[in-house]
Amino acid sequence: LWRELILNYHTSLRVKTLVVHDCPLWKNEKIGRSLSQKDTLLVLEDFCKSGHGEWEDPEVKTRCRILWRKPEQLASDIYDWAEANGFIGGVCTVYELHSGEDVNGMSFQGADEDLLRRALDILEQQGKCSIFQGETSSEDGIKFF
Repeated sequence: LWRELILNYHTSLRVKTLVVHDCPLWKNEKIGRSLSQKDTLLVLEDFCKSGHGEWEDPEVKTRCRILWRKPEQLASDIYDWAEANGFIGGVCTVYELHSGEDVNGMSFQGADEDLLRRALDILEQQGKCSIFQGETSSEDGIKFF
């Protein structure tokens, strides 16, 4: 239940980072209850083990990166998009995948760049794309096969 709540909340608001001490999910003002710091960490450890979260600061555990989709799922979504939009054999930029007009409503629109690159690395390992460097990281190109 907690996994789903955390993921749905952050995905719907397009929030990429959960700040542990500042997350409204831990408190219910109407009934005057809140999750203890210990229980909050237990919930987040379980969330991270599920593959949908990663500690940005594993030593102190105050910030958790929310992976709206796991890298493998995102890789599949990207490739499905490339097939559906005629990009097989063509090229697009990382910026276009992240913020382009053609990706409105897609699971990877606005995704964390690190997560997006991990998904692209998976596709490259599968032989479904090749990544080449542009002048800036957002100008890096992706050729889909």
